[in-house]
Amino acid sequence: MSELRFVHLGFGEEAVEYREAWQRQREVHAARLADEVPDTCLLLEHQPVYTAGRRTEDSERPLDGTPVVDVDRGGKITWHGPGQLVGYPILRLPRPVDVIAHVRRLEEALIRTCAEFGLETTRVEGRSGVWVLGDPARRPGPGGLELDLAPGAGASSPAGDEDGEYDPRLRGPEYAPSNAGQRGEDRKLGAIGVRVAKGVTMHGFSLNCDPDNTWFDRIVPCGIRDAGVTSLSQELGGRVSVAEVLPVAEKHLRAVLEEEAPLPRAV
Repeated sequence: MSELRFVHLGFGEEAVEYREAWQRQREVHAARLADEVPDTCLLLEHQPVYTAGRRTEDSERPLDGTPVVDVDRGGKITWHGPGQLVGYPILRLPRPVDVIAHVRRLEEALIRTCAEFGLETTRVEGRSGVWVLGDPARRPGPGGLELDLAPGAGASSPAGDEDGEYDPRLRGPEYAPSNAGQRGEDRKLGAIGVRVAKGVTMHGFSLNCDPDNTWFDRIVPCGIRDAGVTSLSQELGGRVSVAEVLPVAEKHLRAVLEEEAPLPRAV
């Protein structure tokens, strides 16, 4: 790949409204297609927003009807907002185009970033993003989801919807995604959702530095009901700001995304 340039769109009090950043992505994407600009990674914080990828189900959206922006990326619903580093790498992929390899590169850059702050993260088979693993006894097995259902938490209880689908949001705050660490469950630290059009990428990643993770409690983050969310600050026991993470993330994004050979697809 070509040399990667970084563009800072706004942080802190200058956090960027989502639709504004989406339009900027489209403009840079068009320019990259025309070879008017090099590979570019937009970096920013967003004003609080829920965004839903193409596979999002109605049952995963906010229970209280909070507005959601539907977008053209892969994946499901997530939240963006203050305390979260968001990156939109707009890159011309090597041919043959391999979207999974692109996702793996983004994961690798985030894993290296977290490691530099002293936090070990990993991939989880069948689930994109960067994870902190929970108690092995509570991890989903290869046969599917293993949900720790209390007696009466099935279809006939308030914790299930009319189709009998388990919804931890209805069981109280101790079952919320932001409290997954206390329950010993896996928890996502970095989310990835991408789109590739004509060989050039859009959308990208978010890395939770020091956000208010209770924003995730209104939704089923990434459509995953048996795990939760976390942040660098939460895992390390002290504030780790976006400003601290930004140069470290840039270093590892550059190292990984400028590599000629894509990383292996296997998890």
